Amino acid sequence: MNITRENVDALNAVVKVDIAKEDYSDKVEKILSDYRKTANIPGFRKGHVPMGMVKKQYGKAVLVDEVNKLLQDALNKYLTEEKLDVLGQPLPKPQDNIDWDADKFSFEFELGLAPEFEVELKSKKAITQYNIVADNKMIDEQVERIQKQYGKLVSQDVVEKESEITGTFKNEEREIENTVTLTLDKFKGKSTEKQFIGAKVGDVVTLKTKGLYDDEHELMHALKLGHDDVHGLDIEVTFEIKEINKRELADLDQELFDKLFPKGTVTSVTELKAKIKEDAEKQFVQQADQKLLNDVTEYLVENTKFDLPAEFLTKWMQTAGEKEMDADQAREEYEKSEKSLRYQLIEGKLIEDNNIQITMDDIKNHARQMIKAQMAQFGQMNPSDKELDDIAARVLSNQDEARRISEQLISQKLLSVYKEKANLKVKELSYENFVKEVYGDK
Repeated sequence: MNITRENVDALNAVVKVDIAKEDYSDKVEKILSDYRKTANIPGFRKGHVPMGMVKKQYGKAVLVDEVNKLLQDALNKYLTEEKLDVLGQPLPKPQDNIDWDADKFSFEFELGLAPEFEVELKSKKAITQYNIVADNKMIDEQVERIQKQYGKLVSQDVVEKESEITGTFKNEEREIENTVTLTLDKFKGKSTEKQFIGAKVGDVVTLKTKGLYDDEHELMHALKLGHDDVHGLDIEVTFEIKEINKRELADLDQELFDKLFPKGTVTSVTELKAKIKEDAEKQFVQQADQKLLNDVTEYLVENTKFDLPAEFLTKWMQTAGEKEMDADQAREEYEKSEKSLRYQLIEGKLIEDNNIQITMDDIKNHARQMIKAQMAQFGQMNPSDKELDDIAARVLSNQDEARRISEQLISQKLLSVYKEKANLKVKELSYENFVKEVYGDK
């Protein structure tokens, strides 16, 4: 067997594999001999079928199968030994009318080669690294939410601004009849709030659905309708008031603190606020880190320049998926996936340059930490090592889940590299201002 490579350019090559009779003949003969021992052909005893008849009946199929196996094994071995960094998979060049009666065969494969490039993390313009803090306004609002959640309902005679109102939305034509509990702050306009203020049990308020809420999901919940049903809905509904309550805030005392946290760990309002701030800012770190990952990724894709074997990859995509595509479909698919492919190559280069490695122990430990955190949310604060190991083993038996955890760990290690080596500027702001700056004031 002989394998040669011709480099068309820096990104494309053709590999030629020459296979001679001595490369496959022994294997073919052995398989045919085994066939002969088990073949059932009328007129011959089992194991006594003439070899010529076995070859005539099975010879070509066995030959084709063995040559293809030999070809794939040889090609894979060659790519590994030559340390060729290929994109996609080798594409066989079309061959018409192969003469399977010949003693020698030649096959050619097109290769798409990964480009060589360098990754520069030090951007000219600094990338913002957000440090999100929980300000006093946010902490006070959270304290009030906790007080409301653990407070008690007190019956009222008339609706006030802070009331919780239970009633039934109705529209006979649309067959709407749904009982809900609502608060006035959810409505979009002040005019709707005014319709309720001063109303009593038994009163009926007529409302227009158009512009009733900012969020269509609120309207879906209120009327118990699907998204398509409420989108653009412009009808009148009635709301008959069944019950009016005001939520009396819970006292900020030790009894409440012990409901929220392990007994005795929080003993004052100051400690409560400190705990709320600590827990909130842990969550903010995750959001800020994700924003940084997204921004550095965007910068790297836009500013790391290299060419790709686009024509080869487009051809490869025609046959790589579950369904074959025509040339136009493959070209469209390539254009959609090019950005993702570029980042995969950049990420691989960063992993190589920074010697980032993920071991099975890393994956197991990360899975254990995730499971422990989830169990803590349900009050299981001290699971045993055996419990964690057993659950982790079940989770990691799912290959998709194991791959997802591995990708999370790689992202964490890349994030550490970015924080150390990228040109970053730290910006501290409240969560409210972070949302306004990053997502717009919605």
